[in-house]
Amino acid sequence: MKSIKLLIVLVVLLGSCTTAKKSKPMENTSQKVVIAHRGASGYLPEHTLEAKAMAYAMHPDFIEQDIVLSKDDVPIVIHDIHLETVTDVAQQFPDRKRDDGKYYVIDFTYEELRQLNVTERFDPKTNKAVYEKRFPLWKSHFKLHSLQDELELIQGLNESTGNNVGIYPEIKEPEFHHKEGKDISGIVLEILKNYGYSTKKDNCILQCFDAKELKRIRKELGSELFLVQLIEFKEEEKLLEEYATYADGVGPWYKQLYSEKEGVIEISDFVQNAHALGLTVHAYTFRADDLGNFNSFDELLDFGFNKLQLDGVFTDFPDKAVEFLSN
Repeated sequence: MKSIKLLIVLVVLLGSCTTAKKSKPMENTSQKVVIAHRGASGYLPEHTLEAKAMAYAMHPDFIEQDIVLSKDDVPIVIHDIHLETVTDVAQQFPDRKRDDGKYYVIDFTYEELRQLNVTERFDPKTNKAVYEKRFPLWKSHFKLHSLQDELELIQGLNESTGNNVGIYPEIKEPEFHHKEGKDISGIVLEILKNYGYSTKKDNCILQCFDAKELKRIRKELGSELFLVQLIEFKEEEKLLEEYATYADGVGPWYKQLYSEKEGVIEISDFVQNAHALGLTVHAYTFRADDLGNFNSFDELLDFGFNKLQLDGVFTDFPDKAVEFLSN
């Protein structure tokens, strides 16, 4: 544990010694932005406070928080609604899985979730890491944390460093939560409001894949935050005009934005059409260890920012994206 605490101190000191980039609220949409995807998840286990502290020191514009509710309605920062791909829940609570064999966050209290150990993402069937060259499985000590814990970390670092890194929370699987009797959006919006995030000027972008829920957030719950409609399937691109009635931006998978045949790349008109409707475009996920047909990460970033004309990218390697933009 001491080694991890030392790491946090070192990366924050390193970040404060470099030229800091003052992040701007989303009322100014002309700036190209870097979103730390699940923190500095290319270097430390995703969605741990350690990964967020390291990401902060790399000066991204935003740090992402995926949010799932616990049994006692505490918003937990974790990517999935189940636990077995990033924790030792199967060892600590072997009898708590559902009929589908999965261990759901919503079946555990916050106190129980805090008992779990977190590691690099892995396949429970093979026990092998998804990205084998990243942080080693089951090394050191990492824990789950609440949304409030993370907001206080980021706001505290904003205060102590004089920087202004924003937050980029995602409402995860709201329909699942509704079926479990929980209004995750209402709970999260109230917490965000309590921490000073309620308008587009507050350096917070709220994202969700569920169009029905994001529309509810805008119209029924009355949120004035900058909203981004995430897009999972290519056919959803046809709904841009509908998205523009309630969202401020869209978040597609970047590989949906072009096609490649016999080495020739053809870029779609998605970004152009989104911009024509006044929508910002932030695409996911840019990874230095998953380049596809690109020769380097800089080449991939150049393609994203300059060829696709993206306004921002989600990346597991925020330091590399920040450096690319600075050059």
